[in-house]
Amino acid sequence: MAIPSPFLPPATIGVLGGGQLGRMLALEARRSGYRVVIFTNEAPGCPAGQVADVEINADYADAAALQRFLDQVDVVTAEFENIPDACLQAVEKKRPLRPSRDAIYTTQHREREKLFLHEQGIACAEFRIVEDLAGLERAVAELGRPCVIKTAAFGYDGKGQCKVNADTDLTQAWQPFEGHHAVVEQWVPFVCEVSVVGARSIDGSTAVHGCVENIHEHHILDVTIAPARVSPAVIQQALDLWNAVATGLNYVGTMAVEMFVTAEEKVLVNEIAPRPHNSGHYTIDTCRTSQFGQQMRAVCGLPLGDASAHTPAVMINLLGDVWPSETQHPDWSPVLKHPSAKLHLYGKELAKWRRKMGHFTVLGSTVDEALNDARRIQVTLGTRTA
Repeated sequence: MAIPSPFLPPATIGVLGGGQLGRMLALEARRSGYRVVIFTNEAPGCPAGQVADVEINADYADAAALQRFLDQVDVVTAEFENIPDACLQAVEKKRPLRPSRDAIYTTQHREREKLFLHEQGIACAEFRIVEDLAGLERAVAELGRPCVIKTAAFGYDGKGQCKVNADTDLTQAWQPFEGHHAVVEQWVPFVCEVSVVGARSIDGSTAVHGCVENIHEHHILDVTIAPARVSPAVIQQALDLWNAVATGLNYVGTMAVEMFVTAEEKVLVNEIAPRPHNSGHYTIDTCRTSQFGQQMRAVCGLPLGDASAHTPAVMINLLGDVWPSETQHPDWSPVLKHPSAKLHLYGKELAKWRRKMGHFTVLGSTVDEALNDARRIQVTLGTRTA
């Protein structure tokens, strides 16, 4: 099959979604001479809309607004996966959509994602699909306790999950999931969590940023350590799993795969993100081509860039918890006075509890140096106790 011609500047990239991932893509694309049009169901002035050439604010089911969007763009991508499938189908009929509707449709829903992993023979926790209490009871009997119930659709940052322990009442545990499909996963006694962010181009070539280590607090990513402090064997498994997922999805664009590492150094896929990822934000400051630069290149059909890092780094999420009030910013001096720290704020108007408002990255000669400095900054900001 012939490879389509690339979209060169000043072509226009259309982005479905208006959050911080779209914002960082827009900043990268505009720096390279592309135009960017955002289509979002958020209010005007969303994070991505603030830096785009055009921002269209409408429901994703608004056919007229979607057509106005499509009339202005050459190629389309999505900055988050929870775009209604009808919208994805309508876009793909009119413009190249990268990643494809099939890839987004598969990974936006845990049931479809888990079935894809199973069909591809990609290592993941054993699971069952359930739709009622009786199904849950069978699944728990087969998988054992502990295990985890996860909503099949629209779950992120730990939302829509319930751990089943030895004393958990299954009738009560099922109540939040009543009327919906759920995925019940065998509990994985992992020793750490890692992720791989990389890009795959339209010709099947890939460029991967490597394996990073992630530390979560309250099911939300707190710290990313790059590179991960794991063995070469674990790193190779993680890279192989990322490649298997990208190939199986026939993926085009930037993609992240989150994984568990067991005490026996077995690596299992946890979740797939068909887009740039929070754990890849460090690449803006430390990689020769960031995850957003690769997204731009892959979506536009350009050759992928050099994904290697020039220095170790640690990325720290900034949640709304650290803001003194919804509208009053913290004193950012602890970050800005550090010679190797980089502050990134997302332009969100209101700071809310556990809402991702920004991040900072600290570069160091070693990951331990970067981590120690990042932790000290967290303490000064009040996001961590000494």
